[in-house]
Amino acid sequence: MTEQEKIIIEQKVKNALEQIRPYLQQDGGDVEYVDMTNEGVVMVRLQGHCGSCPHALMTLKQGIETAIKKAIPEVKCVERVA
Repeated sequence: MTEQEKIIIEQKVKNALEQIRPYLQQDGGDVEYVDMTNEGVVMVRLQGHCGSCPHALMTLKQGIETAIKKAIPEVKCVERVA
């Protein structure tokens, strides 16, 4: 993907995260965009209760990743970073 395409997709990802954020914040958690690879892998940091919750992987894959991939088909997956 070109640098311009990456910038556009990154902005879409950030917008999608803003839509998800209130649901995470209701439970004392949050999510922070970190980076995106040229292959479409989005990296996020789970914060607050989401960072230490035993259900964090489920939240990441079934919640955050599903919502982002539905809104932005170019995204291949979402990975958690420390």
